[in-house]
Amino acid sequence: MTSNRIVRAAVTLAGLVAVWQVVVWATGVAPFLLPPPIRVATVWWEHSGYLLEHAAVTATEMGLGLLLGATIGTASAILISTFAPARRWLLPVLVVSQAVPVFALAPLLVLWLGYGLASKVAMATLIIYFPVAAAFLDGLRRTEIGWIDLGRVMTADARPWSVLWRIRVPAALPSLGSGLRVAAAVAPIGAVVGEWVGSSAGLGYAMLHANARMQTDLMFAALATLATLALILYFSLDWMLRRALPWQPESGPVVP
Repeated sequence: MTSNRIVRAAVTLAGLVAVWQVVVWATGVAPFLLPPPIRVATVWWEHSGYLLEHAAVTATEMGLGLLLGATIGTASAILISTFAPARRWLLPVLVVSQAVPVFALAPLLVLWLGYGLASKVAMATLIIYFPVAAAFLDGLRRTEIGWIDLGRVMTADARPWSVLWRIRVPAALPSLGSGLRVAAAVAPIGAVVGEWVGSSAGLGYAMLHANARMQTDLMFAALATLATLALILYFSLDWMLRRALPWQPESGPVVP
């Protein structure tokens, strides 16, 4: 199954590159507007050390942001679903975290936390927090009533916390997995936006400087590196979730 997924991904990538090359040939667009794939690959190879150095910074920001956002989002969902006072206070925070545009918060976070790693991690955490909290909260709220009743019948320990940890949380883990997959897909947004606003390293920083110097091929190479990082993060997390939740297999007409 894993090999089939890799083959499909490779075929899709080859198709996209072929379309890209056809567009370049058909339109005759200038290389400084849309460089051909072979030129981008050549530039990536020539600047691989430079790009990988910045990729390591962005990957660290994405990983830390995913870890913090998932932790805070999970804890928030449990509190909101369990305690009425927490629901009244935290639910508005959950909504406001997405109502305010991330581009509006980026300059403030850079101002407060500086140009280093902290502001980028905070930005990624803010973006990741909502999908994780919202998905897990929905799963906790939609636990089958029959499961809860059965658990109370089969054990003398029917305290709310026991029901939460033994029934509601395991039942909501597939929903949490969906939220984590969405979070992994959007994790690069927070890191790169923070790097665009103010940074001294990272792929966003490299893209910004390449754009200022009209090095479109280098900018495309940095963008391709960022896309690769995002895919690695997503599929790695998806692989771990598939093995952590074996009781929730795929169903329906999905081709393995």
